[in-house]
Amino acid sequence: MLNFFSKPRIRGGIHAEERKAATATLPIVTHFPLPKKLFIPLQQHVGKPAEPLIRVGDKVLKGQLLAYSQGMISAPVHAPSSGTILDVNDYPAPHPSALPIRTIVLETDGKKQWIQSPTISDPFQLSPEDISLRVGAAGIVGLGGATFPTAVKLNMGRDNHVDTLIINGAECEPYLSCDDRQMQERAAQIIDGVRLMLHSMVTYSAVVAIEDNKPQAFLAMQKAALPYPLISVMQIPTRYPMGWDRQLIGYVTGKEVPIGCRSSEIGVTIHNVSTAYAVHKALRYGQPLVSRVVTVSGGAVARPMNIEVPLGTLISELFAFCDVNPSHVARIVMGGPMMGDSLPHTGLPTVKATSGILALTKAELKNTEEQPCIRCASCVSVCPAGLRPLDMANNIRMNQLDVAVDIGLKDCISCGCCSYICPSNIPLVQYFKYASGEVSARQQAQHKTEQTKKLMDARTARFERIARQQAEEERARLAAKAEREQRQSEQEVTS
Repeated sequence: MLNFFSKPRIRGGIHAEERKAATATLPIVTHFPLPKKLFIPLQQHVGKPAEPLIRVGDKVLKGQLLAYSQGMISAPVHAPSSGTILDVNDYPAPHPSALPIRTIVLETDGKKQWIQSPTISDPFQLSPEDISLRVGAAGIVGLGGATFPTAVKLNMGRDNHVDTLIINGAECEPYLSCDDRQMQERAAQIIDGVRLMLHSMVTYSAVVAIEDNKPQAFLAMQKAALPYPLISVMQIPTRYPMGWDRQLIGYVTGKEVPIGCRSSEIGVTIHNVSTAYAVHKALRYGQPLVSRVVTVSGGAVARPMNIEVPLGTLISELFAFCDVNPSHVARIVMGGPMMGDSLPHTGLPTVKATSGILALTKAELKNTEEQPCIRCASCVSVCPAGLRPLDMANNIRMNQLDVAVDIGLKDCISCGCCSYICPSNIPLVQYFKYASGEVSARQQAQHKTEQTKKLMDARTARFERIARQQAEEERARLAAKAEREQRQSEQEVTS
């Protein structure tokens, strides 16, 4: 039983300047012109990339399966529009490195013709396992940014007998308002998706948690949930990073997720509001995840808005539609300004993780001139994970990564609170991202070395085994030869 009257302590966090007003009051734009080409990466989720099953020249329909999932932690990819497959090749990824990843290039035909999919009159008549299978087949992943396959979380919720489903409507990143608008405009569909998730997990309690800076979304969701007593809608304080799963679970339920454990192990699981809407469309209409709402905002955007766009749309197409002035753009960010990724150019596609694309001016960027630390401990006070950011950064500077790991590097969520609050403009979160990547690379190199050693040891053992076998065969051959010669000699003497 949840106690909503207690006020759990919120550890760390900041009150960042919101900058949501430019888009939060405008309806979602659904008439985005269909691009002539869509660039659809096969890796848009946590886990193994999807494996293509189409060929160049194939005609496809909207919603048709283009690439199937590999293994349990993976997700399929579907056609965001009808058209013709032009290529399956490497193309720059929407990542700061823009390194190429395998991508399907689809030339659209302008018809947006859906593939015929069987629909179900009442998806609540399906078994919980069948709902998970259909959600997985629809390619739905966490649309809050984590992109973990939703079907896997539903299965884990059922296997771990989760008693509480939390729907994350915090959207605490500055500028972003795509979830806010969906809650205002699509509340009934989101609640339907929540009910289907509950049915899939065999769970009987859901809480929709919305920051109190979104009163219209709160009222809309509260009204939509009113007929369903098992679904409650609550307001939570506006404080970044309130959308972090452990922070949200702690505030809503009073439970703490132990280090190294998943939330489902303590009876709680979290899904995003946009994910719930995608589940509704998949189960009610048989529509896989082929588009999403994206916030396009920032000082260089003349017409900021939330747009529903087909996945694979290039950022340049979004900027052209929103009248972005390229000469005013100082930085392009995918996601929010706190945890989002800076992108090198606009020739990159939108993917399932793209909640926002920001075109920021120089005036919007924080002064990056680093100054010496003044030992104010502000970074310690705002860290939601209870870490000591400055100590970790000092050890990283001295290349003592093992020490940084020992004092909590792996628990850092890269929320950026420490960098935001630092009066000396020390880019703490950049140190942690670099160190995390370096630790991961070292672990991979160590794993590769260990695997190589195992292979070499196995090769040596195999050669030794072959040598022993050959020696034994040679001894047996010589013994047999000696025995034949002995018998022959005895026969000659007898004769």
